Amino acid sequence: MNETMVILGRLGAGFWLNFELFALTLLFAVPLGLVIAFGSMSRFLPLKTVVKGFVWVIRGTPLMLQIIVIYLGPGLLGWQNPWPAGGFGRLTAAVVAFAINYACYFSEIYRGGIESLPKGQIEAGQVLGMTKRQIFFKVTLLQLVKRILPPMGNEVITLVKDTSLANIIACKEIIMMAKEYTSKGLIWPLFSTAVFFLVFVGALTLLFSWLEKKLNYFR
Repeated sequence: MNETMVILGRLGAGFWLNFELFALTLLFAVPLGLVIAFGSMSRFLPLKTVVKGFVWVIRGTPLMLQIIVIYLGPGLLGWQNPWPAGGFGRLTAAVVAFAINYACYFSEIYRGGIESLPKGQIEAGQVLGMTKRQIFFKVTLLQLVKRILPPMGNEVITLVKDTSLANIIACKEIIMMAKEYTSKGLIWPLFSTAVFFLVFVGALTLLFSWLEKKLNYFR
């Protein structure tokens, strides 16, 4: 019984790292994705081309490869390693890789949502004498949130599961913790990791369902 509690405690500590990676990725990727979206919609052709090319590369290559390149790349190129030593450095590199990857995916969701909004509403707001700021916050923002919420929800739920990829650079997340016990002949810790993910994903699913119902006014 004591051994079981110790194992569950270590798995919980590992999942806390997954949660940290999840939360920090959202913290940086959500606003960065908006910046990238505006860049991809820019009328300045060189900027638009560079941004679209960058998004194409990030979306077209595996996230696992991006994590490895960001963590090991500077050292392999002979540059000074920008990452702190130890687990904090590995977590920092993972956050950077995840934030860049998901910002590119979020940017396409933002762009699609913005371009789908009726332009007539913006023109009507201008006729009424509203400023661009007023039009954005009072007319288009909630409609935009309503349109992008389902695809954003899917990406956020995918992010929960993708955090396990951080073990490729030895971040001691929950699956890496569980794998340590498989070498000792214990298989149940590995399967029990599914419970942690299922509970977290279930909570997020309920949250996004509640948010969608709250925005049902904008049909």
